[in-house]
Amino acid sequence: MAQPTLPPWIQELQQRDPKFVESYLSQREYVLKDGAIPAKYKILMTMIVDALLSHPDGVATIANRARGAGASEAEIQEAVEVAYLFGGTPALVTAVNAFRKS
Repeated sequence: MAQPTLPPWIQELQQRDPKFVESYLSQREYVLKDGAIPAKYKILMTMIVDALLSHPDGVATIANRARGAGASEAEIQEAVEVAYLFGGTPALVTAVNAFRKS
């Protein structure tokens, strides 16, 4: 599940404490890998959480990660709708960033 480029916030931490970042990334990879719940669904869950927390760039990045893990546009659409159901209009406005592909 390696990302080609680390987000700026991780890059900043990596400069200060590479051992911590290595631990964080290892834990993230472990949690988000295929298990009882397929990885693509776990990634879609993280996209919903980012929408609820109003992180538009995170939603776009995570949606692209979900696509890379095999999520379909229909699955992303339904995840956007789940974000709306639990977060209302502010989450919907943020979740629409899932349709940004770059």
